[in-house]
Amino acid sequence: MNLRLRVINVLVGVLLFAGPACAAEPAEVEKFVNARIEIGEMMTNYFKGGASYGEGQRPSQERMQQMGADINAKLTALLAKHDLTLEEYRKRSPEVFADDAAVKHYLGEHPDLKQRYDALPLDRMGRGGSTGRGY
Repeated sequence: MNLRLRVINVLVGVLLFAGPACAAEPAEVEKFVNARIEIGEMMTNYFKGGASYGEGQRPSQERMQQMGADINAKLTALLAKHDLTLEEYRKRSPEVFADDAAVKHYLGEHPDLKQRYDALPLDRMGRGGSTGRGY
């Protein structure tokens, strides 16, 4: 019986301390939120004044590949300012942004950034839908 209580106490302790250990660090939240804001603004501006391909017409496959390479180059340069790689951002951002409380706390401390963050298109930024690439 005494052994059983000790095992239960250890398991409860592990569960209690696992949550805070998995939470995103404030510096990490800051880095990823700032990067997401800049990415969203860059992508919005990239497509804002783009060439018209005709009503309901998509660009050619070759043009889409060129655009993809151009966007990845711009993203790589932008993320380098935040000491991130494109692969690292794509891998880590879902877990950083999963800590909604930390993101809201950071944005609450920076009303100017919150306004810019809230202005991002929800369906393309991985915040409100499953469409887009989740930048």
